[in-house]
Amino acid sequence: MRWTLPAASLALLLTLTSCSATGSDIPTPPGATPAGTPSASRQDAAQVDQTLGSLRRVDDLPLYEMTYVGRYDPTDGTDAKPATPFGCSLFVAAGDRSRPLFARNFDWDANPAMVLRTDPPDGYAAISLVDMSYLGVDADPAGDRRLLNAPLLPFDGMNERGLAVGLAADDGARAARDPAKPTVGSVRILRLVLDRAATVDEAVGVFTAHNLDFDGGPPLHYLLADASGASAVVEFVDGEMRVERGRGDWQALTNVPVAGIPEQQRREDRRYGLIAQAMTESGGVADAAAAHRVLGLVQQAHTRWSVTYGLRTGEVRLTTATGGAERRYQLPMG
Repeated sequence: MRWTLPAASLALLLTLTSCSATGSDIPTPPGATPAGTPSASRQDAAQVDQTLGSLRRVDDLPLYEMTYVGRYDPTDGTDAKPATPFGCSLFVAAGDRSRPLFARNFDWDANPAMVLRTDPPDGYAAISLVDMSYLGVDADPAGDRRLLNAPLLPFDGMNERGLAVGLAADDGARAARDPAKPTVGSVRILRLVLDRAATVDEAVGVFTAHNLDFDGGPPLHYLLADASGASAVVEFVDGEMRVERGRGDWQALTNVPVAGIPEQQRREDRRYGLIAQAMTESGGVADAAAAHRVLGLVQQAHTRWSVTYGLRTGEVRLTTATGGAERRYQLPMG
């Protein structure tokens, strides 16, 4: 769908996406890639100028916003070594099926971040969040063509159909490779999900159709949710993909496995236990303000951003480690 936002709001927004055919999907760290290298961009010159011209710094994290204009190739590959994982906390509150909500803390290195809007001609419009350090941009990224790779790096996001996805480190994960399937990077798979899936079942299908490459980076697991309130965790156990469907009013994910693990054992993880307690007490019902309070309970010293996605409303609420004002975005729902 096309974005229909006031011009002032549109100038503050961002977009990008992609997927590696071989090797890790995370672009090269700062200083390692010269500006002007090939990217996922399939834009004409005017679209490049419009995209780069939309970049705005909006807080001192620093947090940027950008709107990607035109086409990108979600199979274009990039390569890099990601940072050491520190943690993440995610949950779905689906006790009220009329307003399900996806929430997450992103806990990582102290890097700049970007709110990115994408609206590919052959996929769903989406809002996602990007750790900009993996783009290799300098301290002042204005005009840097490496920003055109941002579509490759959604660390979490939601599309116009209300499908949301986020990732967290899972040290024990191991993904085997099927030579009959294409291989994509472990972050890039989020772009394919956001572009192509409207439901949890469709998102699981995207995962099933690909090998995931964890080489050179932390192995990961993933939380999915959609506008119906359905949710699932996707994990990789002994090389096999496992899907743990949400069975109640909520589902949570931190950095411990959940597939086949009894709930009481999961709650031995402090952050998982705090989320589980809060969600159990509320019956899995939480508006954005309540969800941010739960995220605050499990916030860590290295939490970079906290975000909620309204899976039916399209509302996105974001706070960063600066402690500044909450930022709100509206994704038109298709």
